[in-house]
Amino acid sequence: MSAHAPGALAPKVLCVDDEPNILSSLRRLLRANGYQVLTADSGAAGLKILAEESVDVIISDMRMPEMNGAQFLATARATWPDTMRLLLTGYSEIQAIQDAINGGEIYRYITKPWDDKEILRVLHDALERRQLVLDKARLEALTTQQNAQLRELNHGLEAKVEERTRLLKLEHAATIAANAKLRHNFVVTIKIFSSMIEQRAHNLPGHTRQIAELARKMGAVLGLEARDSQDLAIAALLHDIGKIGLSDSMLQTPFTALHGETLALFRRHPVRAEELLMPLEDLRGSAAILRSQLERFDGNGFPDGLAGLAIPLGARILALAVDYYNLQQGAMVLRHLRPDEAVTLILDAAGKRYDPQVVAAFRQVVDHTETGTSAGVEVLSRELEPGMVLARDLVSREGLMLLSADHVLDERIIAHVRDFEQKARCRLAIWVRNPTGVP
Repeated sequence: MSAHAPGALAPKVLCVDDEPNILSSLRRLLRANGYQVLTADSGAAGLKILAEESVDVIISDMRMPEMNGAQFLATARATWPDTMRLLLTGYSEIQAIQDAINGGEIYRYITKPWDDKEILRVLHDALERRQLVLDKARLEALTTQQNAQLRELNHGLEAKVEERTRLLKLEHAATIAANAKLRHNFVVTIKIFSSMIEQRAHNLPGHTRQIAELARKMGAVLGLEARDSQDLAIAALLHDIGKIGLSDSMLQTPFTALHGETLALFRRHPVRAEELLMPLEDLRGSAAILRSQLERFDGNGFPDGLAGLAIPLGARILALAVDYYNLQQGAMVLRHLRPDEAVTLILDAAGKRYDPQVVAAFRQVVDHTETGTSAGVEVLSRELEPGMVLARDLVSREGLMLLSADHVLDERIIAHVRDFEQKARCRLAIWVRNPTGVP
């Protein structure tokens, strides 16, 4: 098993044991597999080396005079927490292992006598885990920095809105490239941007999340594919992005009270939304949905006058979800409607403003009727198996969407979920569609 990538610096391993033959065996094994090896014959000698050398992994024996392995690793953890710590011990040393886990937070323990392949595999996994932790810290710092920049942009002058948007697009593109392996950071950026747009459009806090959740539920009823569901969710979060350049008075005026040039300008916001998102390849599906959000099923909408099934399904769903909440907030008509009044208006507009099939799905969602799709059951991460399908979005404790509903799990994703729980030290709420053997 290769210790490191070609051209990279060889990982540095510190082996601590009071038995010279053990140190010699470890040195031969690890050097033959491309590692830099440092050795110490006591805990005190090991601490001295750590003070002088940058070490990636420590392999320490348990039974040593003066300072045992648990004490040594606990001291090493306190001063050099970024090192990965492995313990060499015998089968009978259960209390010693417990002390090492509690005090030294060891990654793994290895029993004597060891198997060469096994110790190389454990060492490789330890280094990989360390790199993941370092990458996570780096990306979290990057995200924090970007979030701070977004908040600062939100307090700028109106005259700089166009320039802020251009910079935000560049930063957003950079975020996608930097977080290619951490999709949830990308979604965090979208949600922060959505919150900024909410404030600009004078919507109630959480307005876009409500729209996105309603759209997702209708999409599930209509059998929307996972990728299309993700595009729809992002479009829902950014459905007002094209309104950034509109005046406050226009944003505060109900849609039915707009006339003439003001109405024509307002109807351009879906096109502006598409133009803003089109440079981002991953958002082109969402951009197409946003362009058609003001189209009508009867063909009397904007900007392209599309009718019926020629309108993207995501746009047909989004149009209804947005109108349902806008009717209740006074953004469409001169008064705030009750939820039941909004439902009645939407049902009456089936076949005219809205796709009848989408209206039927909406009716199922708001009436809490059975859709033929299992609501799912909650399971532990250790119970996950390849082929299971998420019944709900998988979100972190902070509200970050890690995986969207309807995602089909495989071994790699399951491993990531379990690893995330371990790193975050919390249990995720995982809902899957009626797995076999789960009541």
